[in-house]
Amino acid sequence: MSHPLDLLVLGNAIVDLIARTDEDFLAKQGVPKGAMALIDEARAEELFGAMGQTTVVSGGSGSNTAAGAAILGAKTGFIGKVRDDELGGLFAHDLRATGVRFDVAAATDGPATARCFILVTPDGERTMNTYLGACQKLSPADVDEATVKSARVTYLEGYLWDPPEAKDAFRKAVKIAHGAGNAVALTLSDAFCVGRYRDEFLGLIRDGSIDILFANLGELKSLYQTDDAEAAIKALRDERDAKGRHLLGLVTRSADGALVVKGGEVKAVPASPVHEVVDTTGAGDLFAAGFLAGHARGLDHVASARLGALAAAEVIEHIGARPQKDLVALAKAQGLL
Repeated sequence: MSHPLDLLVLGNAIVDLIARTDEDFLAKQGVPKGAMALIDEARAEELFGAMGQTTVVSGGSGSNTAAGAAILGAKTGFIGKVRDDELGGLFAHDLRATGVRFDVAAATDGPATARCFILVTPDGERTMNTYLGACQKLSPADVDEATVKSARVTYLEGYLWDPPEAKDAFRKAVKIAHGAGNAVALTLSDAFCVGRYRDEFLGLIRDGSIDILFANLGELKSLYQTDDAEAAIKALRDERDAKGRHLLGLVTRSADGALVVKGGEVKAVPASPVHEVVDTTGAGDLFAAGFLAGHARGLDHVASARLGALAAAEVIEHIGARPQKDLVALAKAQGLL
């Protein structure tokens, strides 16, 4: 069948509240630097009251990837859940404004739209505390079969493995996508997320549910329970599913660029130059966006990863996880498109 979508993303629909802070504040609040912690509504209100001046912008890992891919010209859709409240309206407006198709009906009752409190230290590192709220209401009923069948790649956010109903939606999407002969991608999302669901993520890889895996080096080491980066990369290189097939792995390494792991081979892709690291929020999300947009254009894996590196470099030069410059123009100027 025809593919009206290049990419369909299932992810948590979250609004980001971003504040600059320091490590003393992190210590006082008892939050581990660089990690993502799930919090309840009471803690969300407490943390918001303690934060300084904030920037409010639509976010969520998967929706950042959807937005970046759309900006780069990929036909993109998003499946996620918001509440019919002010932040839910903001999220939907911002996402659709980037060109992403977002048709999931907002919840009319239950918890409020999800919020992620992002604390950015002077070194650009981000520490996240997330109130999932309405995200947890995403269910299999929100996964439209025709939409999944229409997408060349269905991209799944690892954070979705936390809410049980969203996990069921995740599994439904995998079955539909593969039934239609389409690819499924997974991002591991966070090393702590991997720690919670390591065996299940490995199970998805090994039973053939996943064709493309995105991870940073910390997540990959957590997946294979090793402190040795080379050992983790080797484990991914040697990974095969139940049918003996290698998956495609994309491993980001911050300033050291990324690795393309496929068919027992590892190819290095350098990071794009960055003038100043302001906020690393969304770097991995935009790398995935660039890679998948390149993939949709028929670029090879290395060329697609270079496009991902460009998108990641742009987003860490400013506050917020959505591009602020014309990514297509930047890519053309560097001969990537």
